[in-house]
Amino acid sequence: MKKFVNDPKAFVKEFVQGIAVAHSDQLRLLDEAMCFVRQDSPKDNKVAIITGGGSGHLPVFLGYVGYGLCDGVAIGEVFQSPSADQIIAAADATHSGAGVLFLFGNYSGDVMNFDMASEVLEMQDITCKTVLVSDDVASAPRDSWQKRRGVAGLFFAYKIAGAKAETLANLDEVTRVAEKVVASTRSMGVALTPCIIPEVGKPTFEIGENEMEIGMGIHGERGIHRGELRPADEVTKQLMDSIIADFPLGSGAEVAVLVNGLGATPLEELYIVYRKAYEILQAAGIKVYRNYIGEFATSMEMGGLSITLLKLDDELKELLDASAQSPFFLQPGPGGICCGN
Repeated sequence: MKKFVNDPKAFVKEFVQGIAVAHSDQLRLLDEAMCFVRQDSPKDNKVAIITGGGSGHLPVFLGYVGYGLCDGVAIGEVFQSPSADQIIAAADATHSGAGVLFLFGNYSGDVMNFDMASEVLEMQDITCKTVLVSDDVASAPRDSWQKRRGVAGLFFAYKIAGAKAETLANLDEVTRVAEKVVASTRSMGVALTPCIIPEVGKPTFEIGENEMEIGMGIHGERGIHRGELRPADEVTKQLMDSIIADFPLGSGAEVAVLVNGLGATPLEELYIVYRKAYEILQAAGIKVYRNYIGEFATSMEMGGLSITLLKLDDELKELLDASAQSPFFLQPGPGGICCGN
């Protein structure tokens, strides 16, 4: 294992401390609970959006705490769920009486702990709702979409629900928009090389030098096909065909496209993939309204990428266009206006 670490058992604690001192103007660390919240939390009359999950996926999860995004995050160890106590601490530090939306990926450990946290908070008269992101089409059939994993589609859920919450919409409205995003988002990924969890010290899976695995999850979960590495255009077409087949995208539809690197894929290669994805959409009469290309949801140093499509309507376009800012993401709104200014 060749990594810039000290004690592998202190990996999460030390990178969290680094983020805390680097971005103290935007984030406040609840040190004992291992949570980050926005520096301006709680905000009067605003729904608090809380996320959380295992470390190792930056910018997911904690990278999306900020204006127009989430209000707080509970940070687990690498690929491990945060505890219910951590989630409660994040909610307590951010809610202002308008309610709390738990917005996170569909993984069993996270679901269990967020559910426990919700029960405790409800006993304190804090209204909570939950939306699970389940965009990975490779992880379950369409008729079992509730079993699908949440992957890079988390970004779109944070961006759009966060924008809605900044308008001081009520909890039901923020929840409705988050659910709409989940229903309109599909992703699929491909892995080339594994990652190494510092405390484990060995690769999370084995794969041949000239192999790829289509549909592998961001923790190394088994995909749907392993075979010989193919040219980028062929791989892109395979991913895009699976995504487009999973939901109605007829000619004239508008989408946002996210080409996401999993940690060790050069940006140049992501643009090669985007080039082909754009070509496929154009040929189908589907308009690309916005694109995002880079690392948005990683898996340590895993080699690979994912493609995500978000089907848009006028409501989702307006919210997607709104300004947002965190230490890991910046998007000015219409006219270059950022962060409500």
